[in-house]
Amino acid sequence: MKLKPAVRLFRIFLHLTEGLAVCALVFPWVGSARRQARIRVWSRRLLAICGVSLEQQGAALEHALVVANHVSWLDIFVINSLYPCRFVAKSEIRAWPVLGWLVAQAGTVFIARGSRRDLRHTFKGIVASLGLGERVAFFPEGTTALQGALLPFHANLFEAAIDAGVMVQPYALEYLDAGGALHPSVEFIGDMTFAQSIMAILSGSAVRARLVCLAPFDASGAHRRELAAGAQQAIAGALA
Repeated sequence: MKLKPAVRLFRIFLHLTEGLAVCALVFPWVGSARRQARIRVWSRRLLAICGVSLEQQGAALEHALVVANHVSWLDIFVINSLYPCRFVAKSEIRAWPVLGWLVAQAGTVFIARGSRRDLRHTFKGIVASLGLGERVAFFPEGTTALQGALLPFHANLFEAAIDAGVMVQPYALEYLDAGGALHPSVEFIGDMTFAQSIMAILSGSAVRARLVCLAPFDASGAHRRELAAGAQQAIAGALA
């Protein structure tokens, strides 16, 4: 039986409170593996409360620069529920109530749009994290898009895979309803606020999040624009 939106919203509040406590009291004292396990479990519970089930296809590399299409604020939690990553995300996410702080504590790096200084700083951080064997992820569209429509991929951050000498692995994300059609409630575009988005999801029908881990490709000797074009083509093919 589906819970009323108000009940689900209250459960999210309790879950966020638990997340705040874990980040403040547990994360400073545990290693990376324990943090990743906590992030995975917490993300799965958040999705379950929101009525989102998971379907995963393909194998994920332990160490890669991950790039994915961007549909919703749910994307970070779908990926983290399966394969926790250090995310690079737009600075607006940091301002989300509570969730912004939580994703920051999970290792997300925020970048301001149009800031070359931020871009240089973020780029160095990505290369360093990849050099330490971490899985780093970003959304090369730079913003959310309608399901079934990809925006042009920005190439700048693909350079990090070249400098770090790691593989690039594209992920394709889509959200489906019970009939297998694209689910309209998850889209987060235009002037829609975070509050409007979360209420649309809580009020809508059940969602099935489908994550496809696509074949990785070697960044060695490639140009960042080639990597961006290859990733976009692979994701577009998976979503077709």
